[in-house]
Amino acid sequence: MTALDPAAPSRRPGGRARRLGLYALLVLVAFIAAGPLYWLASSALKTNPQIYAYPPHWVPTDLRWSNFSDAWNAAPFDRFFLNSLVVSVVGTAIELCSALLCAYAFVFLPFPGKKWLFLFLLGAMMVPGHVTLLPNFLTVAQLGWVNTWAGLIAPGLGSVFGTFLLRQHMLTLPKEVMDAARIDGAGHLRTLFRVVLPMSRPMVITVAIVVMVTKWNDFIWPLIVTSSADMRTLPVGLLFLRDQETYANWGAILAGTVMVILPVLVVFFIAQRYIIAGLTQGAGK
Repeated sequence: MTALDPAAPSRRPGGRARRLGLYALLVLVAFIAAGPLYWLASSALKTNPQIYAYPPHWVPTDLRWSNFSDAWNAAPFDRFFLNSLVVSVVGTAIELCSALLCAYAFVFLPFPGKKWLFLFLLGAMMVPGHVTLLPNFLTVAQLGWVNTWAGLIAPGLGSVFGTFLLRQHMLTLPKEVMDAARIDGAGHLRTLFRVVLPMSRPMVITVAIVVMVTKWNDFIWPLIVTSSADMRTLPVGLLFLRDQETYANWGAILAGTVMVILPVLVVFFIAQRYIIAGLTQGAGK
């Protein structure tokens, strides 16, 4: 065995025990993280007596699939899904385009006060979102956008977080490629969409997923800016479902919760390799 043998650390005294301890810690962390999710999914298939049973039933003995249909019929979930889909997709697309343009300008365009403006944007990230609720609502109300998709989407179109992530990533791009595009006569928009965007795909997908999940799970703003059931989004729709069920059918309420989080989980599992690549890209530079 040489010093360069990759298996050398595991053959040292205590190496195997250290690895087993690390695996045990990872299993414990995974159990803590996945435990509530499993309890939610299993309870969505339980009857009320099984949900309230003590000691708890970890595996439902009588699968109650009707909880999902009860939840769907107790509230207009088709409309809730449509509203959340429109707000998430349209809002994410506009916010991502805005973040891309701003990040490109901060990295590749010279203009006076660029560093100070970027520091100002970083300062805006430190302001709690609840501080802007009243000004945003007054603005939306004056525009007549209460109970509309425009009112749900408009206040979240500026993405300081997305601009920051994309700017930090674009700083790691090779200058030679940018110089070659400039020599070929490419303008800024062509450089952005033909050169920068393909090299930044993992980070762009990461930002898009973070923004989409944030909009999909948003509760406070849709609750404030909407007052009719046909404009509610899914998180607010769960509150509506709970009021409809009056705390009687927790199986249906938990089934509705599963229907809300399932699309986000599917998107995450499909795009998780892009997220990992986006968060680790440039780490070795």
